[in-house]
Amino acid sequence: MPKYINNRVKDLETPGIRVFSNRVGQLENGVNLTIGEPDFSTPEAVKNAGIHAIKRDLTSYSHNAGLFELRDTVSKFFRERYGFYYNPESEIVITSGASEGIDAVLRTILNYGDEVILPAPIFSAYESLIHLSGAKVVYLDTTDTGFIPDPARLEALITNRTKAIILNYPSNPTGVTISKGSMDQIVNVIEKNDIYVLSDEIYSENSFDKSHQPFAAYSELRDKLFLLHGLSKSHSMTGWRIGFVLGPEEIMNHVIKVHLYNSICASLPSQYAAIEALTGSQDTPAEMNSAYMKRRDFVYKKLGEMGLDVIQPKGAFYIFPSIKDTGLTSLELATRLLEDKHVAVVPGSGFTSYGEGHIRISYANSMENLEEGMKRMEKFINNL
Repeated sequence: MPKYINNRVKDLETPGIRVFSNRVGQLENGVNLTIGEPDFSTPEAVKNAGIHAIKRDLTSYSHNAGLFELRDTVSKFFRERYGFYYNPESEIVITSGASEGIDAVLRTILNYGDEVILPAPIFSAYESLIHLSGAKVVYLDTTDTGFIPDPARLEALITNRTKAIILNYPSNPTGVTISKGSMDQIVNVIEKNDIYVLSDEIYSENSFDKSHQPFAAYSELRDKLFLLHGLSKSHSMTGWRIGFVLGPEEIMNHVIKVHLYNSICASLPSQYAAIEALTGSQDTPAEMNSAYMKRRDFVYKKLGEMGLDVIQPKGAFYIFPSIKDTGLTSLELATRLLEDKHVAVVPGSGFTSYGEGHIRISYANSMENLEEGMKRMEKFINNL
């Protein structure tokens, strides 16, 4: 009976990404530029590690925090690559994807009425998870600052109700990264205030023009920062559902409780595959990035030729052109493009109201599909 459903659940909407992806799948010769999923196969060695685990009957529960061998591998990965250390015994939890990790952290730290700051536009799932926890979202507008948070605006939004800020760089949906100088200023604001930081860096290994700079590298944030990560994007392992949460021991003792009551532990064969991904397939992200950069440059050039204003992405595999000059809302343009040309993109309004006036295109797609999609989109734009 509907009246007995949790009101917060009833308020949730299906993400625009899924709406348009589902619709294009029903059309003949549809071109789907919506889904943020690598079009590469999981590396063979990683697949074989999972298969080998299954054949050895390694299909039971693991420790709730995950295999120690994997936690130790995760710890070594971040120490060797980025220079900071998290204790695999007490500061790392392996989750069923980074999404479950984000949910576990939010449910650990949020009380009813707390506020969480989100730089917008931003991935819509954060808002939904915050809403389910009974907390409130406060948006930090980045639309006139190159999609980078302005430190002064951030500080002005912090109140005694602010519990956390979520940062996501490289960004979904914009593809922008954040400079060291901007990071320093943002860290300075956060350090002065009693708030948590959730840094979702799932796209860190998909950084193009320079090495990724993690917020976890700032020792002054150590007691208040949660690093959310995983292998879905870096190793094309979306369906394997492996994520990592790294955070301060005192709070991770509580995060693991939320995690275990939710999923007990991550899939054991997937955990063995993850060990191989981090130890034997380290070159996979660079190989994928080489293809992504070629696709990015192609799409960026074509959008410019269409007369659309767009910032060149520096990471992830999304591009977020402005469609304001078309006179259409993002939903109107995406709907008409789908109906007229059978090309699916995501309305910018699907990434909060601050994304209005833009569309998101995923170039985690074959060059053939991108060429066809851009050709059809160019005809559509020219006929407006």
